[in-house]
Amino acid sequence: MKYKSGYKYQLVENEYFHGDVLPIKPLVDTEYIALDDNGDLTIRSGYSWDGASGPAIQSVDSMRASLIHDAYYQLIRQGYVDISYREKADSAYRRICIEDGMPHPRAQAHYLALRMFGATAAMAESEPVVLEAP
Repeated sequence: MKYKSGYKYQLVENEYFHGDVLPIKPLVDTEYIALDDNGDLTIRSGYSWDGASGPAIQSVDSMRASLIHDAYYQLIRQGYVDISYREKADSAYRRICIEDGMPHPRAQAHYLALRMFGATAAMAESEPVVLEAP
C-alpha cells in the first residue's frame, strides 16, 4: 500500500478560482489541479489539503483560502509555477479570507505569518513523499 500523510480535508466537488498566479507553461493539468495562463485555477474533487497551517485556527472563513493557497504552493513545489508567484498566492489567501468573512486584522495576521514562515512550504523538498505500509 502506498499513501501520503499530512492531509485533513478532501474536496467533494470541483472548486474554481480566478487569480494572479500563472503557470510557467500555458497550461498545467495534473490529476487534481489545472491552471491556465489566464489565471483560471480548477481544483478537482478528491483533492486533499491540510487547511490553515501553524498557529492559525481552522475556521470556515479560512477553508476556501487554505484550499486555493495549498494548491498554489503545490504547483510551486512541483515546478509548474515560478517561486516569484509566492507573494501573489499569499495575497490571494488574505483576499479570500476577507471575502469569506474573516475580520481584516486576522486575515492580515495570517498573511504576515505566510510571508514570514511560508517559504519552506513552497520548496520542492516540502512536497509530501509517498510512504509504504507492509
